[in-house]
Amino acid sequence: MARKKAEPAKKSAAPIEAATPSVEKDVPVTEPTGPVKEAAPATKKTAATRKRAVPKKAASTRKKATHAAVETTPVAKGPVPVAEEAAPVAKEPTPVAEEAPALEVQTDLPRRSVAFIGSECHPFVKTGGLGDVMYALPRELVRLNCDVRVILPRYACIPQKYQEKMIYRGEFYMDLGRTGREYYVGIMEYICDGVVYDFIDNQEFFSSGNPYINLVDDIPKYCFFSKAALAALNFMNWIPDIIHCHDWQAALVPVYLRTLFQDSPVGRARSILTIHNLRFQGIYNIPTIQYWSGLPDSVFNMGALKQDYNDANMFKGGLAYADRITTVSSTYAQEIQTSEYGETLEGHLRYHNGKLRGIVNGIDYGMWNPETDPALAVNYGLGNVLDRKMEDKLALQKELGLEEDPSKFVIGLISRLTNQKGLDLVNAIIPQVLDGNTQVVVLGTGDKQYEDAFRYYEDTNRSTFAACIQYDEARAHRIYAGADALLVPSRFEPCGLTQLNAMRYGTIPIVRETGGLKDTVEPYNTFTGDGNGFTFDRYEPGLLLDAINRAKTIYFDNRSHWDEVVQRDMAKDVSWENSAKQYKDLYLELTPW
Repeated sequence: MARKKAEPAKKSAAPIEAATPSVEKDVPVTEPTGPVKEAAPATKKTAATRKRAVPKKAASTRKKATHAAVETTPVAKGPVPVAEEAAPVAKEPTPVAEEAPALEVQTDLPRRSVAFIGSECHPFVKTGGLGDVMYALPRELVRLNCDVRVILPRYACIPQKYQEKMIYRGEFYMDLGRTGREYYVGIMEYICDGVVYDFIDNQEFFSSGNPYINLVDDIPKYCFFSKAALAALNFMNWIPDIIHCHDWQAALVPVYLRTLFQDSPVGRARSILTIHNLRFQGIYNIPTIQYWSGLPDSVFNMGALKQDYNDANMFKGGLAYADRITTVSSTYAQEIQTSEYGETLEGHLRYHNGKLRGIVNGIDYGMWNPETDPALAVNYGLGNVLDRKMEDKLALQKELGLEEDPSKFVIGLISRLTNQKGLDLVNAIIPQVLDGNTQVVVLGTGDKQYEDAFRYYEDTNRSTFAACIQYDEARAHRIYAGADALLVPSRFEPCGLTQLNAMRYGTIPIVRETGGLKDTVEPYNTFTGDGNGFTFDRYEPGLLLDAINRAKTIYFDNRSHWDEVVQRDMAKDVSWENSAKQYKDLYLELTPW
């Protein structure tokens, strides 16, 4: 079913107005996986062809099969329900060859079932830290004796090698909002490392090569996805103890759970909503969100979805209806309750602060391991980092056309090139940083003004500045290994993962004291030798330059102290283990049976 815009059928009478352009200026760049040329064999038929093939006698079974028809929207004229003979729901998942050895499960721990619902997940599709969390946290929770499913949209941009391994789990039709239509919902499944990934299939909503387009398309898409995810859980008869939702794209799930789905089997689940980045909230005019969500008028009040006189805020509604709210660091949990960082929701969050807590992210040690990383020129560990890391620096310099000199101080910057990341500070001080003894390497894409500025610095400083305006995962690994320091001068940073990756690779972070950066990087103390990085507080270019110069002073004048910090960072536990235990404790707190 070809689709240019996420809009109702022609017979529907509620067109979407123009999107508010200011809401999602900083949408990150999608990992360039490339569009899928052909759908997986199990789903070659479009929703329309499936609909014609369904026998009429199945109409009476639709409501029972989905357990989601709480509303009384009339069934469309044609036969639309699940055909039990053609598409039975398997009682047990069909096994799929796992891509890695099974995880070691601590079976002596209390068991809970958890459904993760979010818009992206490595390795299928990733635009930023959310994709990493959706991948790594469920795997760690499996070790802690959790039964975990991850529910994702089946975007067309998911690489074919994963599409081909998905298995068909069933299909049904679901009413959506006030459209007067029944929408196809297919379920494709992929199993790896004990985690079950269920992909919601609908070509009308997910045929784009990018998960995030604009609000005109994204509002209907994620209204559909949030409702379809809950309906799919009912359909599969897999009712979790906890539904863990992520960011605004899944923020309507707690609202649906306590309204349209409260009397269905999935309605017994408790809900958690995690804030990864409060800047993006899913704000649109009230009639449009009413039209696509179908939520009752009672939720469009100032205590829930209503933002102001004209607008509704999907994130705000989810925060009100979720049983618990988490965010990705303790400091950020406090910051978002202030006007500086609250993105207009600070009062709402202060009201709900009793159910708000911060749990810092970790990183996956299998993915980020300098001892085994295949992207590196030379592998190394804590025992030989001081000898071998230098070889990765030389290899990086050669790869990027920089002067090959191990004595140079190499600063890496791996980031989305957006206003959030403090790049105006970086841009202001580059001429002072490039002092003849320093090289700078930038990797990322984003706003044109930053891309052009970094290209200019490369053109005028060929031997000392490299601008890689691209997304390249392997090169990112090589920068972590080859750089001496990593720059993270963010205006705000909910958690940050780059500083954790850097520490894992023995690359010392230089960060601003905000959000998770403050929680994970202790400033180096020249008198005691304590600390694991270099920090600055106020958002000023002079303070960033000072932090860089302090790092260079230790590097050039007290190399033994620098080496101690390198080894201290590599020894620091930045894995998911401790954070996952905190999430598990939260799940147990919500389900004390």
